[in-house]
Amino acid sequence: MMSVPAAHSTIPPLSRSARIVRMLPIPAILLSLLLLALQPLLAGAQETAQPEVMVAKIDGTITPVMERYVERAINRAEKENAAAVVFEMDTPGGLSSAMDDIIDDILRSEVPVVVYVAPRGARAASAGVYITYAAHVAAMAPGTNIGSASPIFMGDSGNGTDGNETLRKKVTNDAVSQIVNLAHLRGRNAEWAEQAVREAVNVTADEALQLNVIDLIAPDLPTLLEEIDARTVQMETGTATLDTKGATVRRLDMNVLEGFLQLLADPTIAYLLLSFGLLGLYVEFSHPGVTVPGVVGGISVLLGLFALGTLPVNWAGVLLIGLAFVLFALDLFVPSFGTLTIGGLVSFVLGSYLLIGADAPPGYEVARPVIWAVTACLLAFSLFLGAAVLRARLRPPVTGKQAMIGTVGTARAALNPTGMVFVDGELWSAMLEPGGPAELPAGSPVVVTRVDKLRLSVRPATAADLTRAELAERRREVGDRREVIPVGGSALAEPGGSNR
Repeated sequence: MMSVPAAHSTIPPLSRSARIVRMLPIPAILLSLLLLALQPLLAGAQETAQPEVMVAKIDGTITPVMERYVERAINRAEKENAAAVVFEMDTPGGLSSAMDDIIDDILRSEVPVVVYVAPRGARAASAGVYITYAAHVAAMAPGTNIGSASPIFMGDSGNGTDGNETLRKKVTNDAVSQIVNLAHLRGRNAEWAEQAVREAVNVTADEALQLNVIDLIAPDLPTLLEEIDARTVQMETGTATLDTKGATVRRLDMNVLEGFLQLLADPTIAYLLLSFGLLGLYVEFSHPGVTVPGVVGGISVLLGLFALGTLPVNWAGVLLIGLAFVLFALDLFVPSFGTLTIGGLVSFVLGSYLLIGADAPPGYEVARPVIWAVTACLLAFSLFLGAAVLRARLRPPVTGKQAMIGTVGTARAALNPTGMVFVDGELWSAMLEPGGPAELPAGSPVVVTRVDKLRLSVRPATAADLTRAELAERRREVGDRREVIPVGGSALAEPGGSNR
């Protein structure tokens, strides 16, 4: 029996190039893993080589809107691991509540905060002094000033006042304690800080540096960043060393909404919004159906009230302004011969002057020329509206019984003394007035003197009556021609005319 040899297969050996191709993925995978492992180190090295500084502006009064902007800038700096956040400041002061929130934001910040009073001519007044003292680094540009940190006590009405002696001392002592604590925290001049609160002292940049109110003077931002480099500051969690030399500067401005709301916080803008908003509502209520003044006025009043809510307002002034427009509206329906309008103007001017107290912080005044300009506009509008109402009342009636008196007609039949007359396209039963002729022939012109239910009292028409009636007829014809409305693309033809 023959045996069959077992079958077997042979695999040809791989070529050298095929082996190289098969081995390529292994080094590629190892290289990718190595790059992933080194990426944090490379990123850290890049950040170390190029630090970043966030720059924002505290420009204008200190309001809740400004506080939210400062908080957003600090949060952005923390999120992006910035070396520091610099606030270029120029402020006349503002609300103590907003100032306290800004100070709290600075004290809790995880990145160093630098307050730089700039540019030349800028100031850090009132609330600006407290914010400067709270900063980890305080700097000023040449030609700037700082001081006048005395608190303004706001009474129950919202008006700036000194209040009673005991309450004034409480407010002042509380403010002194706050700024002295900030001075001790940052190692600055606590004695001058107390004088700034109690005596409202003010110093220049050079004097502030000599008195240890600030840390340095810098003519511009690049110089400031170079000067504070390697400075050690005390943070809430410990010490930190600034690395700002050659740093990339990233500016963070207010967004559109923040800028708009900050603009509304201006007392003059708030005053204009409230005044013209009430005027729009007044026009809408006096002329229902106009719509646009009412919508615009309502929005303006709401925005004005929002703005006033961020300001030290005397609400008695707001009520006086509102009373003024109530008096304007009443004068349209009450025959006061202008007395209510005059009273409204007086109320409006008084409310305008009382709206922001005279003792309010600098920058919170309503511009006096604006007050008188708005008052003049209201006076002109009231005169125009009053003249329009007077013209409407003096205009002869065009409908009803009163409209028929003085109308010229024609006797269709002899009046003896009663008969039929043709007036305004209608036949009426008529009777001659006593004291006149006892009879009129048919076709005689007559004038209506009285309407008694469905009977007219008439008298013979004079030449003057006929002339007046002819002029009135001509005016009506002109008015009819002006009021022709095209129908189906063609105009209605006048009598005796032709269509084109």
